Amino acid sequence: MKSRFFAKNLMAWYQKNKRGLPWRDTRNPYFIWLSEIILQQTRVQQGLPYYLKFTQAFPNIQALAQASEHEIFSLWQGLGYYSRARNLHHTAKIIVQDHHSVFPSTYAELLQLKGIGPYTAAAIASFAFKEAVPVVDGNVYRVLSRFYGDETDISRPAARAHFMRLAQDLIPSDQPDEFNQAIMELGALVCTPKQAQCSECPLSIACFAFKRDTVYFYPIKLKKTIKQDRFFNYIVFHTSKHIYLTERKEKDIWQNLWVFPAIESDKLLNETSFLNKWKHPLLTKLDTFSTGWKQTLSHRQVYGQFGLLKISEKDKINIENAFPGKWFPKMGISSLPKPVLMNRFLKAVKF
Repeated sequence: MKSRFFAKNLMAWYQKNKRGLPWRDTRNPYFIWLSEIILQQTRVQQGLPYYLKFTQAFPNIQALAQASEHEIFSLWQGLGYYSRARNLHHTAKIIVQDHHSVFPSTYAELLQLKGIGPYTAAAIASFAFKEAVPVVDGNVYRVLSRFYGDETDISRPAARAHFMRLAQDLIPSDQPDEFNQAIMELGALVCTPKQAQCSECPLSIACFAFKRDTVYFYPIKLKKTIKQDRFFNYIVFHTSKHIYLTERKEKDIWQNLWVFPAIESDKLLNETSFLNKWKHPLLTKLDTFSTGWKQTLSHRQVYGQFGLLKISEKDKINIENAFPGKWFPKMGISSLPKPVLMNRFLKAVKF
């Protein structure tokens, strides 16, 4: 009885209140997959322009597979979490080469693809192919835990399977796509982490947490994410027309993105210590020492400080011999894929 109430009221609310989003007007699994990857760790308002840029640049999976990593990273700039873009490219190639450009059509098959986890597989399977498999993300955890008063700790590995079972009992077999969209929309617009709009919720009359005034007690998450601070000391070599950048090749944050040559330290350095770390004949003093730059990633805070030094054209070869990298025209670096930290610095500092 409660499951019928949940699905009926939820979906009636969705039909009246859903946002008009382009990936909701298609059953094309490529477009749905693209939207889901972009929206991981990204709000709809921020992700929508990227979705439109990608669908215009790569209108089908063959176009995405044939693109260079540089082209993909350039369009991805500003979204962060570049491993998503890397996996997107890799999976596109696999689908084109091994599946003859045809998306696998079941949840189980989709899970075999790199970069497609349980949530994304469920979204594609239900939205594109109407397979009755529930999506489970932060919105769904929140809606279900509040509705049932469920005290399962969502930081535990077993939580996903538990909430998938709860959702599976609710999802209608003939409209799994509408149900999944509706429960995520409710979590995004009404059953929010803070300032929940319970008076507008179609489920509040039967909601455990609402009736007991414990809405903000749920969902329970006991494990705290420990953020690891990292500190990078960047040297910015430039001439009147060129600037020196290096590509991060190691399997670490910002892999394959372009940055200034850097030395990592265990704390922020003063200018003297900064220069001593580099130990290069040209680095006896700096033109400018810029500190206080920070970027927040999922499990760490990254701090950057930048030492700027203008050099002569004849000294460019000395830099090439001492530091792996490449000279770029100053006016031509905007299209290079770079970390958010680097983009902020470049926008703020005049050379």
